[in-house]
Amino acid sequence: MWQIGKILAIESPLCTFNPDAQIQVISLGAERLCLVVDNALQHPERLQQLAIENFEQFQQAPYNAYPGLQLGMPGYVSDPLDDFFMTYIRSALGGRRTVHMHSRLAMVTTPVAELQPRQVICHRDSQGLRDDHCMGASVLYLFEDEALGGTNFYEPKKTLQETDLLIHDSSTMSMEAFTAKYGIAQAYCDESNAYFERVASVPAKFNRMIFYDGSGFHSGHIQFPERIVADPKIGRLTLNGFFTCRKKAQ
Repeated sequence: MWQIGKILAIESPLCTFNPDAQIQVISLGAERLCLVVDNALQHPERLQQLAIENFEQFQQAPYNAYPGLQLGMPGYVSDPLDDFFMTYIRSALGGRRTVHMHSRLAMVTTPVAELQPRQVICHRDSQGLRDDHCMGASVLYLFEDEALGGTNFYEPKKTLQETDLLIHDSSTMSMEAFTAKYGIAQAYCDESNAYFERVASVPAKFNRMIFYDGSGFHSGHIQFPERIVADPKIGRLTLNGFFTCRKKAQ
């Protein structure tokens, strides 16, 4: 664990990093890491307030598998996050130069009975990624109720071909047909199953930010879906970041 030290040059009233924050490195196996930053922001409650004031603008995002509502963030939130990633995180995740990044506020809101097949398995953030690029991802937990869940990390148990077929079918099959074929129930992804081994789980903590390789399989750790509410004051509100980078030379 090490201290961040001098605060970044780019600051924002909504996203100012804490110079006394701590970074802890957790191994996810297969040479993958998760970097955990506790007490990440100086004023995390300001992002909560931003979500409350703009909640009517949150929308479902059908282009990805996120089980809830999202709101894209402007540069005055994304830029400090991007700078922090570049300065302290990118090299550890194998990145050399960031070519694109974006961030969004997000809330898990989908009831179990409405989950789609691609929302009941773990996922990757690297679809369409070039071979010479890598994908970093981050999650900042902006809720006090730690029972709402952190983040799980997985390794596939099956061959590449079998895993790819599962992922393809999760986007094309009905929930009933998917469960019949794969034996995966309509529920939030949690423990290991016949296709994925859960290798790590990082608990949620208010103002904790995690960074990891988005090309690895992961999911939210939703153990108590009955606690899900569409209310940024008490719901599972996070700030999620995505960083497409050129890979470091091997």
